Amino acid sequence: MGADMRHRTVAELMTRDVVRARRDTPFKEIARLLAENDVTAVPVVDDLDRPAGVVSEADLLRKSADQADPSGRSPVPHLEAWERAKAEGSRAEELMSAPAVCARPEWNVVEAARLMEVHHIKRLPVVDETDRLLGIVSRGDLLRIFLRRDDAIRDEITEDVLWRTMGLAPSEVTAEVRDGRVELGGSVEFRSLIPVIERLCGSVDGVVSVAGHIDYRNDDARPSSAGG
Repeated sequence: MGADMRHRTVAELMTRDVVRARRDTPFKEIARLLAENDVTAVPVVDDLDRPAGVVSEADLLRKSADQADPSGRSPVPHLEAWERAKAEGSRAEELMSAPAVCARPEWNVVEAARLMEVHHIKRLPVVDETDRLLGIVSRGDLLRIFLRRDDAIRDEITEDVLWRTMGLAPSEVTAEVRDGRVELGGSVEFRSLIPVIERLCGSVDGVVSVAGHIDYRNDDARPSSAGG
């Protein structure tokens, strides 16, 4: 019961048709890949299709910033022609951020989002157990779940959390959802059920916060006075 009440997985959200670069892909070719495929980064893979790093627009811009400002305002000296040619000829393995921070397909949204937050990155290559590339998941992919309609979130809470999992009818506990914020009302038999309900509601995709205003008839959470 309640088996479908879970966070979406990386496998459900990732893009499977991934634009790739090789270690020896030159600067100009990477820039073309990004522009033609309307992506902001590409994973760099080895001969076994295992991600070695990621090259993003930021990496290319950093390299381009080494070149002279045509307005002449730049304090850095103008590059000689051979240096400019070298910048344009840089290969993916020289430009990429490495090693690649990767996700697994079975991870849920929260796990992937936390990894992105820790590493300050916007996307994660997704790999199988042999580290081969399966897809790529972006911050935008993860954020899409927070665009779920309030009524869809409320239905999942009412039917999956409250009724199927907890056995609570709408007449016992109510859920109102506004902009992803859940407000719970009503009453339950035991006080100890309240944090369980709130935690389960918080695990529903699209929920931003949970505010509980649930009453209880029996306080079973009070520590016993017997013993020390």
